Amino acid sequence: MQELRNIAIIAHVDHGKTTLVDAMLRQSGAFRQNQQVQERIMDSGDLERERGITILAKNTAIHYGDVKINIVDTPGHADFGGEVERILKMVNGVLLLVDAAEGPMPQTRFVLEHALQLGHKVIVVVNKVDRPDQRVYEVIDEVLELLMDLGCTDEQLDSPMLFASARQGTCSVSPDTPGTDLEPLFRAIVDYIPAPDRRLDEPFQMLVSSLDYNEYVGRIAIGRVERGRVTQNQEIVVCDYHNERPVRHAKAVSMYEFEPLGRAPVTASEAGNIIAMSGIGDVTIGDTICAPEAPEPLPFVKISAPTIEMTFSVNDSPFAGREGKYVTSRNIRQRLEQETLKDVSLRVTETDTTDAFNVAGRGEMHLSILIETMRREGYEFAVSPARVLYREIDGKQCEPMERVVLDVPAESMGSVMEKLGQRKGEFIQMTPVGERMKLEFLVPTRGLFGYRSEFLTDTRGEGIMASVFDSYAPVKGEVKRRNTGSLIAFETGEAVAYGLWNAQDRGALFITPGTMVYAGMVVGESPKKEDIVVNVCRSKHLTNTRASGSDEALRLIPPKQMSLEQCLEFMADDELLEVTPEHLRLRKAILNHEKRMKNQFRK
Repeated sequence: MQELRNIAIIAHVDHGKTTLVDAMLRQSGAFRQNQQVQERIMDSGDLERERGITILAKNTAIHYGDVKINIVDTPGHADFGGEVERILKMVNGVLLLVDAAEGPMPQTRFVLEHALQLGHKVIVVVNKVDRPDQRVYEVIDEVLELLMDLGCTDEQLDSPMLFASARQGTCSVSPDTPGTDLEPLFRAIVDYIPAPDRRLDEPFQMLVSSLDYNEYVGRIAIGRVERGRVTQNQEIVVCDYHNERPVRHAKAVSMYEFEPLGRAPVTASEAGNIIAMSGIGDVTIGDTICAPEAPEPLPFVKISAPTIEMTFSVNDSPFAGREGKYVTSRNIRQRLEQETLKDVSLRVTETDTTDAFNVAGRGEMHLSILIETMRREGYEFAVSPARVLYREIDGKQCEPMERVVLDVPAESMGSVMEKLGQRKGEFIQMTPVGERMKLEFLVPTRGLFGYRSEFLTDTRGEGIMASVFDSYAPVKGEVKRRNTGSLIAFETGEAVAYGLWNAQDRGALFITPGTMVYAGMVVGESPKKEDIVVNVCRSKHLTNTRASGSDEALRLIPPKQMSLEQCLEFMADDELLEVTPEHLRLRKAILNHEKRMKNQFRK
């Protein structure tokens, strides 16, 4: 039997997890000497490569001597924490990466807490020690304080600590001695992380921790074999811990084990291995696959509940159906149900109408990634502004609170604290880090809606902001979503330069000449707190009279280009975002101006 180690790499976003996996693959001999390999090879999705973040947890493996090390690369963004929570059931230990300059951040605390609760062994890797602003010794103290705060055992507190530069592919056991390769890291994994419990003489059992999909073989269940052996074409049963569905019989049609660059088909596997198995039609995350003679389901980790919700609805604008391939409620429902199979922290519920669905997730980025993925697949739909999910606790209405850590230049500290105070933020602590300040706040989730772009403006783009769900607390009072109004198109038609020239005095525009607009569409932002209707389709009346200077070329201010996240942040409570494969259009929920005015008057 081959020796095994199963580890997950966990950290806050942008602390170097995927880069470290790249270096481990290179130094373990996964590539030829002259092979051209792209950076961040584990980030295989288009969105992951574009944004430079990991969205889905992915498996790979390396060989170090006689030991096979199964590695799971996890997301670092708090909105994808559900991926990390379920993946931790597959492994026996974790590599905790901490940036040598930023230190432990909110997501570091979140993922480490879950790893400690499961009793996993931890190897701390202080990464980016080659940064000019590194503060290794302070970060070591912060990590030890964090471990004690989370109630670790004496053994976990005495975890090995390594110092690495993932980009250079080096690691050492001392912060003062630069490393030459990752040999100390490989040795620490083999020596410190325990091998999985290999109960080979018991009936087969495997917990499904992840799902993949292939259009040829359907769903592919991924998980660690807890006990026993399984062979190809063996009869198996699928059961779930809460007995919500009857036991289903199936067959292990094909099986794969993970290798450095993909999956290798195998005819048999045994306890301790992480495998992928196809042939089970309706398997979901949290199911247990067992031998028919011992259908014993395993408990699945409780995934944290969603905190915000949006409504996805059929697009009913005047331009509906022009650009999308999938536009009906049936198409949207099927796609959302398909997403819930892979994403355990997503919730989809029906509404009063058949044309709309409430989609709840862990944060704005969680839902914006889903929206962007759907529009790239050809879906056309409309989404509402995000709203928080309240809970009643001890007879009081409570709302989700976020622990926010901000790393800002010292001169921007005043404006940042003032803005978060207006959004009901509660100041916790402040730590000077060189010429910068590290601020920590507890802020209502709804107080962060639309704040990120303001924060970047206030810090001149130099600020770093990270947040993670903390707890539920009594509702903090009214928080204004936006202090500006919208410029709304008066009629349907094509925007012309003359109409835009007249409208740009009212505020910042989002569109250019030649853009098709419709009545009720948001075409710009008004600095006033009220909406203004503008006629961007208005053309200049032609006469026979010409005068020097009056017919010069019209000078238009360049429009404000809005990304998907900026559109979601900008939306007011009475607005929708029309999402198509080609365009993002902000609009009023009630397009007719008279009906909109009557509706406001009633309120």
